[in-house]
Amino acid sequence: MRRHISNKEVVLAVTGSIAAYKACEIASRLIELNAKVTPVLTRSACELVQPATFEAITGRRAITNLFGAFASAEIEHIAVATRAHLFLVAPATANILAKAANGIADDWLSTALLATRAPILFAPAMNSNMFAHPATQANIETLLGRGCHFIEPESGRLACGTVGQGRMADPMSIIEAALPLISGDSSLAGKKVLITSGGTREPLDPVRYIGNRSSGKMGRALAIEALARGAQVTVVTGPSDVALPYGAETIRVETAMQMAAETLPRAQDANIVICAAAVADYRPEQTYEHKRKRAGQSLTLALVENPDILAQIGAAKRTGQILVGFAAETEELVANACVKLKKKNLDLIVANQVGVPESGFGVDTLNAAILDRDGQTTELPLIAKDELAQRLFDRMALLMAQ
Repeated sequence: MRRHISNKEVVLAVTGSIAAYKACEIASRLIELNAKVTPVLTRSACELVQPATFEAITGRRAITNLFGAFASAEIEHIAVATRAHLFLVAPATANILAKAANGIADDWLSTALLATRAPILFAPAMNSNMFAHPATQANIETLLGRGCHFIEPESGRLACGTVGQGRMADPMSIIEAALPLISGDSSLAGKKVLITSGGTREPLDPVRYIGNRSSGKMGRALAIEALARGAQVTVVTGPSDVALPYGAETIRVETAMQMAAETLPRAQDANIVICAAAVADYRPEQTYEHKRKRAGQSLTLALVENPDILAQIGAAKRTGQILVGFAAETEELVANACVKLKKKNLDLIVANQVGVPESGFGVDTLNAAILDRDGQTTELPLIAKDELAQRLFDRMALLMAQ
């Protein structure tokens, strides 16, 4: 994610919703990703949060007034609007949506929204009745029709005490929604990317299951990278420790059989299929309707083989489709991955070491190697999973160009 946001100019506009305090986290996360953030606070926002807070986070003076002390052309509304890569309005009140939809320009923000040609992303936050009001919905439709973008508010308990849709989306979800807009990378626009992620759980009884230590972090990194390049992303995920990024269609499953049922039909029209899930090779032959009690003796389990999802996709792979697999290994990474690459008709495979503290399940790094169908191997010792995702998509871009 960092590569796509680094050094990009983001105007973070904060309006007069009680959710304004959450914009501090948005600013902080953007700065962590090395973005250049110009904070803008409306007069109402200044009643809820202090400009000095955003100035401390971003290292830039907050803009609060169209006719203030900002005489330099570098910070006037036209200059800032021109150099911005993204206008992010979070929170966005019903008032600013109405102004933007109707072309009203009576303060710095509403004027700059008319002047900018950068993508505009609104994160609404308001009372649920205000959000559902026909006037607000009409304004949203108008703005969508003009090419503006929205991340819908969540449902829950609101500051006014009512329960309904109106809570501003989670700050990380907002940044993930902003990523494809700010990256400027459209290399996968119009392409469908299907990713399997997480582990699977094969039940023995209602309490116990056979599983593995997959966290889903690699699948998340792959989905973020694909979204940043403009792809339409679907993720079929088993249980995992991480949330999948905003913008990805998410299909949740538990077992290998369920993952096969959801993945195989979708693979038929995907341009790129990446099987990163740790799918259980076996499942118990017999399952129990009720919890199996201790019987004072050993228990022997008979296991049956699960379908090989990757092999089935490889056997049906069509011309021009790219298929990528992962091989989690404890020894002989390259040799074992090479066998899997050929056997399952893959274009690329990632050999990743598991069973050591710094690599594999549940951590952010891998000892890995990328192998391609032409016999080329790229060793990547202890690489971050998000960087590995970037490298992998770079390799896929080369294959697509052939």
